[in-house]
Amino acid sequence: MTSLLAIANADAGTADEQAIAAVVEAWHGFDVELVTTSSPEDLAEALAAHPSVDGVVVLGGDGSLHAVVDALRSAGRLDVVVGLVPLGTGNDFATTLALPEDPVDAAKVVAAGRTRAIDLIIDGRDEVVVNAAHIGIGAEAAKAARPWKKALGPVGYVVGAVLTGVRGLTQPGARLRITVDGKPLTRKEPVIQVAVGNGGYVGGGTALLPEADPSDGKLDVAVSYTESPRRRIAYAWHVRRGDHHRRDDVVYLRGTEVEVRGDELACTSDGELTGPSAEHSWRIEPAALTMYVP
Repeated sequence: MTSLLAIANADAGTADEQAIAAVVEAWHGFDVELVTTSSPEDLAEALAAHPSVDGVVVLGGDGSLHAVVDALRSAGRLDVVVGLVPLGTGNDFATTLALPEDPVDAAKVVAAGRTRAIDLIIDGRDEVVVNAAHIGIGAEAAKAARPWKKALGPVGYVVGAVLTGVRGLTQPGARLRITVDGKPLTRKEPVIQVAVGNGGYVGGGTALLPEADPSDGKLDVAVSYTESPRRRIAYAWHVRRGDHHRRDDVVYLRGTEVEVRGDELACTSDGELTGPSAEHSWRIEPAALTMYVP
């Protein structure tokens, strides 16, 4: 019998609790243990108490997935299959994996047992990035969205982006030295955003890295050199459309290692803000993770 450890957020609301109950019911015939956690210590204890399960399923969003994968890596247990039932605010990595939005349908994907090798990003602090990380205006937008997300859900990301866009029209870009696989990018203009990732989407569905494939062994990298207010507005519009990577003021490429040095910038990794820092780096670990997929 397949054994599953399902991990949910201890702070889940009533609606999520009902969805979680329906998800567990969809796994009839499986040996399922449901635990709720609220801290990294809780996660570590839950994994230690279940050392031989076949799969660990995250009932939550990108932040919850990040926390569980980080805990599995710390415990040396990335050999276990990871599932995702999207119950978060943005559910961006679930979108990249083409998981159903309905929690019960996503639970059925786990039950079907089809798996796929997924790359994992490790940043300069030796922490995981499952979906995407970015510095510059994207991180500022994530910071601005924080007060709005709880009340407005995914719309909070839009509010944060608008507020950041208005504030940023007159602010200069950052002076950065960016290298990909040891080769420096040659453009010298100020930079307003650097994004790296496995997943295509951030902020509740914005296609920041629209060509990302989480199984190709590469990081997708997008660097925006947009500077004038008019071009920044146009850039933001194209980001919402998902075709900004074709603009002449955006460099889009792939690699296995990325380093950024220069002005201090905050970073958002899988939705979590850190920094600011004058140095950022990321590297890819191909096929480091196995996940249930449609």
